[in-house]
Amino acid sequence: MRLGINLGYWGAGMDGDNLAVAQEADRLGYDVCWAAEAYGSDAPTVLSWVAAQTERIDVGSAILQIPARQPAMTAMTAATLDSLSGGRFRLGLGVSGPQVSEGWYGVKFDKPLARTREYVEIVRKAMARERLTYEGEHWTLPLPDGPGKPIKLTVHPQREHIPVYIAAIGPKNLEQTGEIADGALLIFPSADHLEETAVKHLRAGRERAGRTMDGFDVCPTLPLAIGDDVTGLADMFRPYTALYVGGMGSRKQNFYNQLAQRMGYEKEAAEIQDKYLSGDKSGAAAAVPHQLIDQTTLLGSVERIADRMAAYAAAGVTTLTLSPAGFTLDERIAALRAGTEALELSGVA
Repeated sequence: MRLGINLGYWGAGMDGDNLAVAQEADRLGYDVCWAAEAYGSDAPTVLSWVAAQTERIDVGSAILQIPARQPAMTAMTAATLDSLSGGRFRLGLGVSGPQVSEGWYGVKFDKPLARTREYVEIVRKAMARERLTYEGEHWTLPLPDGPGKPIKLTVHPQREHIPVYIAAIGPKNLEQTGEIADGALLIFPSADHLEETAVKHLRAGRERAGRTMDGFDVCPTLPLAIGDDVTGLADMFRPYTALYVGGMGSRKQNFYNQLAQRMGYEKEAAEIQDKYLSGDKSGAAAAVPHQLIDQTTLLGSVERIADRMAAYAAAGVTTLTLSPAGFTLDERIAALRAGTEALELSGVA
């Protein structure tokens, strides 16, 4: 199992710290550095900045939002970043959610699976420098009865194959991800439930495509906090967990809430959502069970985290992406170093 680092969203007041964290992860031998986007900073600009000031670590989008860009634009971005970084780019994609897709981009949040499949097919065709033609439900290239013509990408990516990851939560999305992608970006993963909530669906998709799980990257992101007081550390993440379980998406389309239910927290997930959507964010945070937080984060001593890392590796994780917590840069760097120490201690590196 390898380690990654997730910088999250740029522009949260820790921009210089984030660069220092990425550079330290590069020095420590972390495998990949991911950056996110929602409706603030965009991921490609951040990844260009990081790639220019690191040497070895891969840079990846977690995620580029599908409703934000036409697929050919994404192929151009991926090819450019791969070329500029010396073959270190990983393309992570996702449909985002209904609030962002429709409220920010003005793109109807419908048929996300079909849209993702077509998008990946077009991106891969463009990155392979084939003349771009496509006939699908959501995209037709070139447009019929017009002046458009099949065009070939002029940029040569550093590699023949840029790995494609998809952010997936629901069973159908996970299965399709196993079928069409090179890796899966997971959130709120519990080692105890990973086989049931994710891996079995990914495996089914791989089998449908005539493949095994060999070479497929199962890549969850987990917050990391080092210390002796596990309960106190867990309390740091109550607002974070409440935001996703209670406030992301809509009442009918909250994939994180549905995931918590599949993990056995049906009643608790409903209570968190009810309180969050009614405006009681502190009440929603208080309603988050300690066990749910502890199962979906890495908390405690290096030894305790090493045991958890071994459990994730046994559950099928191949790249464990860490999001080190801390109020200062020194605290985040210390957590980053503790992550490498824990991986070595776990015996699954």
